[in-house]
Amino acid sequence: MAVKEELKNLGLHYVNVELGVVEIMENITPEQHDQLKIALLKSGLELMDDKRAILIEKIQNVIVEMVHYSDELPRTNFSDYLCEKLNYDYTYMANLFSETKGITIEHFIIRHKIEKVKELIIYDELNLSEIARKLHYSSVAHLSHQFKKITGLTPSYFKSLRHKKRSTLENV
Repeated sequence: MAVKEELKNLGLHYVNVELGVVEIMENITPEQHDQLKIALLKSGLELMDDKRAILIEKIQNVIVEMVHYSDELPRTNFSDYLCEKLNYDYTYMANLFSETKGITIEHFIIRHKIEKVKELIIYDELNLSEIARKLHYSSVAHLSHQFKKITGLTPSYFKSLRHKKRSTLENV
């Protein structure tokens, strides 16, 4: 909504505004571009012109949406899923992501899956077997191993903690 409002204030007409992508009907002048950039910054948003940075943002958004906001993870492997969603070669995306973020796409996904595991443990509606199945772990042992590797705690110890600390998605 903030992006639509800023575009309207600048007299720019948009075709589509989605998470991370805006299609504008007309060509914008360098002045309009700078004004939009400043206005978005004031709203806590960033105008990204660098195609590589935009792709990194899209990769992160697809992963966050896939892990945190989908009812079920895709049945295909994550590399195929990303390729299908973003229409880029996986090797290119993986190399760019690692070079830029200092972490592999696989580890980024694992971190987010572990955050989802924490969330599900806190909600206390599913047992570990159900959580493992929901997040496509091969076994509870595999889930527990990854959980301990990332958090330093076992899932059962995490569940027993009184003050369960979770990271914000931006800090994962």
